[in-house]
Amino acid sequence: MKKFQGKIAIITGGASGIGRETAVQLANEGCHVIVADINFDAAEKVAKGLSTDSIAFKLDVSSEEAWIDIMKCAEETFGGLDILVNSAGIGSACDFEDMPLSDWNAMLSVNLTGTFLGCQKAIKLMKKSGNPAAIANVSSLGGLVGGEDIAGYCASKGGVTLLTKSVALYCAGKGYDIRCNSIHPTYVDTEMLDPIAGAFSSRQAMLDGMASQVPLGRVAKPADIAGAILYLCSSTAAMVTGHQMVIDGGQLAGMTAQHSTK
Repeated sequence: MKKFQGKIAIITGGASGIGRETAVQLANEGCHVIVADINFDAAEKVAKGLSTDSIAFKLDVSSEEAWIDIMKCAEETFGGLDILVNSAGIGSACDFEDMPLSDWNAMLSVNLTGTFLGCQKAIKLMKKSGNPAAIANVSSLGGLVGGEDIAGYCASKGGVTLLTKSVALYCAGKGYDIRCNSIHPTYVDTEMLDPIAGAFSSRQAMLDGMASQVPLGRVAKPADIAGAILYLCSSTAAMVTGHQMVIDGGQLAGMTAQHSTK
């Protein structure tokens, strides 16, 4: 029996990167997926390529009305909702003193408000069935530690970290069988890095520089993160809620050797 046979999932940011890979892995385990993304054409392409009956949905995660509509779609099309993966996110890097307010507002709107709305609306639908359900919020290492040139991104992802804990406690306190956990990846080789690559001689040079900061010696692949999301959304993790899953190749474990000679 496949792990997610007959389950229903919504994945935001599902048209690319971590969201796309998570959709593929969930579908391969029998899950019906609503691939949600602001880029509907790309989302539809992903949905059509999945191994289960799945659909695409154009979703602006910062819109409450859009979230109401996608929950209605999940209920009318598939009968409910078992899994929500909040993977949609944006980021920008700059000198803190020069950060445009528009960049700050955009990151909070997508990364934090989008996650808040997703959790809020998903719980209302998930609790109807009374079946075990799970929410996975994709945060970042930047949701646990600060970054000199990514203050806005860190602030938004830090909000996701504590929102996740609060949602987990809320569901437990209400007696809902709904778990909520956050995912904290290091650098991931996805399209989200493309704008940064322009500052380097090549994309590979960028990846090599990032990999030098990771003890395991490489950046993460979308499959690395998707596998962790599937674990947290599975019955195997039935006692895991309010957890921060760090997937960083040892980056936050401590300092590499700098205090001795070889």
